[in-house]
Amino acid sequence: MSKRKSNSPNASNHVKRTRSGLREENGEDEDDKDVIGPSQPTPVPYTSQRTSAEVGIVESIFLKNFMCHGLLGPFAFGPNVNFVVGNNGSGKSAVLTALIVGLGGKAHTTNRGSSLRGFVKEGESSADVSITLRNRGQDAYKPEVFGESIVVELRISSEGLRTYKLRSTAGHLVSTKKEELVSILDHFNIQVDNPVSILTQEMSKHFLHSKGEGDKYKFFMKATQLEQMKEDYAYIMKTKTVTQNTIEKHEECLEDLKRKYLEKEDKYKSLASLDEMQTKLEELQNQMAWALVTEMEKEMKPSEERVAVEEKATIKYDQKVEEWKTKVVEAETRYKEIHDQLEGISERVQQLQPQCATLKTEAQNFNRAFKQSEAAFHRSKTTLRDLEKDNEQLTRRVDELKHSISQAMGADSRRRMERIETLQAELDTLKHKDSTLAQQIEQFQQAVARGKEELGKISCEERELQRSIEAKQREHRALVASRTDKIKRFGEHMPALLQAIDEAHKGAQFKQKPVGPLGFCMRLKDPELAMAVESCLKTLMTAFCCDNYKDEKVLQSLMSRHFPQGRRPPIIVSEFSGTIYNIRGKSAQHPKYPTVLQALEIDNPVVANCLIDMRAVETILLIKSNQEARQVMQTGAPPVNCREAFTKDGDQVFFNRYYSCEYHRAQYLSRDVEEQIRLLQSEIENQRALVTRVKAQKKEVEDSIRNNENLLSRAYNDGKKAKDRFRKLQLEMTDLQNVEEPQSEDLQPLEEELQEISVKISSARQERDVAHQKMAKLKKEFEEAEHNYRQQKEAISSVAEEADPIKEELSKSDQDVERCKHHKKHYEEKRKAHIGGIQKLKADLGVRKKELEASILKASEICPERLEVRRTAKSLDSEINRLKQKISNQQDLQGDRDEVIRQYQEALENYKNIVMQVKNLKKFIGLMAKIMNSRHKVYTEMRMYLSVRCKYYFDSMLSQRGYMGKMTFNHKNETLAISVQPGEGDKAPLSDMRSLSGGERSFSTVCFVLSLWAIAEAPFRCLDEFDVYMDMVNRRISMDMMLKIAASQRYRQFIFLTPQSMCSLQVNNLIRILRLKDPDRTQTILPFGRRNVVEDSQDQ
Repeated sequence: MSKRKSNSPNASNHVKRTRSGLREENGEDEDDKDVIGPSQPTPVPYTSQRTSAEVGIVESIFLKNFMCHGLLGPFAFGPNVNFVVGNNGSGKSAVLTALIVGLGGKAHTTNRGSSLRGFVKEGESSADVSITLRNRGQDAYKPEVFGESIVVELRISSEGLRTYKLRSTAGHLVSTKKEELVSILDHFNIQVDNPVSILTQEMSKHFLHSKGEGDKYKFFMKATQLEQMKEDYAYIMKTKTVTQNTIEKHEECLEDLKRKYLEKEDKYKSLASLDEMQTKLEELQNQMAWALVTEMEKEMKPSEERVAVEEKATIKYDQKVEEWKTKVVEAETRYKEIHDQLEGISERVQQLQPQCATLKTEAQNFNRAFKQSEAAFHRSKTTLRDLEKDNEQLTRRVDELKHSISQAMGADSRRRMERIETLQAELDTLKHKDSTLAQQIEQFQQAVARGKEELGKISCEERELQRSIEAKQREHRALVASRTDKIKRFGEHMPALLQAIDEAHKGAQFKQKPVGPLGFCMRLKDPELAMAVESCLKTLMTAFCCDNYKDEKVLQSLMSRHFPQGRRPPIIVSEFSGTIYNIRGKSAQHPKYPTVLQALEIDNPVVANCLIDMRAVETILLIKSNQEARQVMQTGAPPVNCREAFTKDGDQVFFNRYYSCEYHRAQYLSRDVEEQIRLLQSEIENQRALVTRVKAQKKEVEDSIRNNENLLSRAYNDGKKAKDRFRKLQLEMTDLQNVEEPQSEDLQPLEEELQEISVKISSARQERDVAHQKMAKLKKEFEEAEHNYRQQKEAISSVAEEADPIKEELSKSDQDVERCKHHKKHYEEKRKAHIGGIQKLKADLGVRKKELEASILKASEICPERLEVRRTAKSLDSEINRLKQKISNQQDLQGDRDEVIRQYQEALENYKNIVMQVKNLKKFIGLMAKIMNSRHKVYTEMRMYLSVRCKYYFDSMLSQRGYMGKMTFNHKNETLAISVQPGEGDKAPLSDMRSLSGGERSFSTVCFVLSLWAIAEAPFRCLDEFDVYMDMVNRRISMDMMLKIAASQRYRQFIFLTPQSMCSLQVNNLIRILRLKDPDRTQTILPFGRRNVVEDSQDQ
């Protein structure tokens, strides 16, 4: 079987088969039908055959520094039979080797070397091979690019590197990629590794000397490509076995997964009781919130009542102040009257008494200060006496208690106190450790939460990138495929859909054959407008048009077989018309810019009418420049009948708005496919690199999350251990503290009080000494002032005798005024203090009201509806703490609620996924077994038909010399037995080929090879020294047979390499003989000229 498939329309003359390998089921069935079709027809007159082959044959070959030849060729081969003759060493095998290597064959295929560098002439840096292949007719490969011939140039460096250059007929370089060469070989059905196409000298000798029936069978299988199919089927069956093993492993895991899932489910259900406690806790917290509000309201009531009482008391202070104000006024009036009476006397003694008055005032001031200091001294003295008395009493009491305690306390009590102090220190350490762990837990939880959030974002970004890469890869495959078939640019499934539409139309399933895709039915006049047109038409580029709804249903059915759901081309139903709509007066008119309809070349009126109906392309202008588009559409009135415009970048312009294009390049109408492929490949590589970086970042985040989770778990465990240790120590300390002691608790307060009294005594003594010193100083000053005043008074007593009574009265009046002012000031200060107290109460009440409002707001957030709570906040808090402890204990037993739910969901999801995988794999295995049975049946039938055809042609070839033969295929044991009867008719017995002479065996081998020619396809066939072991009779008969076959197959080329002169051949226009010069044995380098002698036999 060939690996390549021809697109030739002349399939009736010869059958071409696809390369071996796994194909889609429908495609393989079609290939099988080609194989088991009718065999090659018997030779017919030349008038019914093509005069010569049009594609795939070798027109010429040229060698430079190849093997041991400096220059060899160029050789011009004929289209039918070519003999390359020459003595040993002249270069015949070099030509065949160069043909194999030049067309992509491997070094070991030639049997002339194990590496390409062995083909470079010794002493040279490289070897060159140039092969020209014919490329004419309907089956030509890219004739618009290559022309009527394709030149394949190969250069092999001395390091074994090979580079290709593919040139056109004119010599222009078209490609340097080997993939292009492989496409050409696929198109021409050239198989350089098939021994039937090219039978080298080593392969021929090996086959002639081979005595094993297995080797012949392998040769038959390789020649017909059945061996490749067999290997492919074996690989598929191996894959099936691996899949079955996978299913068995998954089934073994299912039971364990189910058990884990049920365990997680039981744990999940046990969370119900925890939910009830959580609900109860929420209710208590709601009550606690409003209980605090109620208590605050109760606490505020006494303050409000006190403010009201104090405000009423302010009236009494106001009355007292007014009363003493009146008395002050009366006293001042009285004082003024006495002062007026005294004025007369004062004027007389004014000159004598100023100093007396001053001395009097000074004496009075010193007297007042002395009295005050004396009173302070007596108060500090009394306080000191009281403190000393208290100190004496406390000292006796402390001594008595110490004596009592020293008798009651023993060694056990001291040890207990020391243990209590040790436990207290350890409890303080554990409290500090618990606080630190709580902070660490909070930090780790925040780090884990941040990490998971970042991981979610990174995973989402990774999925988006993967989807983008898959979409670009689909587009890349479509563009690569469009190199040889432009319709593949519209989707990889589009060719199959069009073929199905053609078959359905032939089967009369359509009333009118659907038209589409619409983008394939149009051509751009200006390539720069490709982006603008695609942005305008969008999904219409891949749409199909149907004449009626019945045809639409048939087309929908065909699309469902070839396109996945959601990616099917749209279908437009519109009655077909043979003429384009009359759009005069309706289309946009502009002298400079065309409409979309004017920019397209559309041959089918149905396509044009569809675009007019669906998109109104006659009213849309195409303006290359963005600035000009804005000026035309948005500056003044737009052109007549113009609704919108598109720029060459795909931007959409209306008269009042502007939209930028989302796409970066044209997908369907662009002519530079290679540039698009390059750009798309670059985008794919960039996104793959981005995916790699995202995966690395994702791994770092996952590692960070795992590290923080481990630290969090460790912190939880340390906290739990610390709490357990704290409770144990607290219980021990409580037990120690509960041990009764003989009233030792009374000693410490007395000692503290005694110490405070000692401090107070010291302070009182200092105050007493200071007061005594101050009093002595003021007494001395007062005595001095009094003495001065008396002396002055005695001096003016004679003058002031008359004023003495008035002065005394004035003095009394003055004292009254001072006394009234003192009382008035006293009550004013008390009123001020009273008002200050009220303001302080009101400020405190305001603060409490704000706290109450905040508490109410907080309670409303916790529980919007106010609750009537009769319990105290303390009792609720106690119950809440008890319930929280109970919930914590329950969670410690069951684990975290979210973790339990997550584990349950993960277990359920894993179980369902494995069940679904096993189900899908079983379905896949069943479908694979069904397909493989069908394909193996077809393979068996094909092998049988090829065997029968090979037997038929082998018998026909032997009969031309009067031989009889028999070919026995044993496909089970993979053997091929060939028996030949070279004798006289039926009298001679059939014998194995091993018993034949060299010539007879060579003739039989030639018959076998010719029979394989009849069932295998190739544009040319090459044989190297096929007649080496034949005698003249067998050589002549074999030659006649091959020439007869060549004459009947003028569309194929035959190249025979032989050391014979071939002078006995009849002259005709189908045979060309290329004679090689004999090698010069005296030189190390053969002196070949630029061209070899070519003898052409022309028909007279």
